[in-house]
Amino acid sequence: MKASDIMTHPVLTVTPETTVGEVAELMIGHRISGLPVVDPAGAVIGIVTEGDLLRRAETGTERRRARWLEFLIAPGRLASEYAHANGRRVGEVMTDTVLSVGPDDPVTDLIELMERRRIKRVPVIDRGQLVGIVSRANLVRALVGNLPRADSRSVITDDEIRDRILAEIAKQPWGPRASVDVRVENGIVELHGAVTDDRERPALRVLAENVPGVKEVRDCLAWVEPLSGFVVPADGSTGTVADR
Repeated sequence: MKASDIMTHPVLTVTPETTVGEVAELMIGHRISGLPVVDPAGAVIGIVTEGDLLRRAETGTERRRARWLEFLIAPGRLASEYAHANGRRVGEVMTDTVLSVGPDDPVTDLIELMERRRIKRVPVIDRGQLVGIVSRANLVRALVGNLPRADSRSVITDDEIRDRILAEIAKQPWGPRASVDVRVENGIVELHGAVTDDRERPALRVLAENVPGVKEVRDCLAWVEPLSGFVVPADGSTGTVADR
């Protein structure tokens, strides 16, 4: 999947001369939390977001420090904070570092960029021009559109379900294939055997639930403490391997 497959386009934009009040009204009216800022040629020169409007003189939320501490901070930084809290136009409050992707960039790269830089939206730029924007909301919509649907076949046998689950366990680097068995009856899956890390238990359940034809998953697994032989079965009773 590429950025162009999920991006929003056309994109609502503002200019450096747009007022802070106009930006706030656009955000409220269109239910968006950020807007690209473009120059007269249509090139993206910044982003203005709700975060840029949090520290404002109008709401009494501008940054304040003890007087003695202000003497330790560079005047340029204090001046920048003042301009940001009191600026009347987008060009005075926007974030001018623009991180972008191209329309053919994989969505996986886009998500890595969002996570690494802790940003919520990324402009999509092609040949210097803004062609779209991808936000977290676009990614959620893509998730909904790609959720697995019911298998189109009328019958999926229990044996086939079992084979698929075991094959999927074998594919996973964490999969405890040697210690887990699967039983299936009328689409109801029972997971038997042992795990040495209790975090494998929910992962195995999720894995089974995602196999077409599965109606229910029952956890009958026991947890075995590595090297000790201590066993905690699914019913919560305890003992050792020798006891069983």
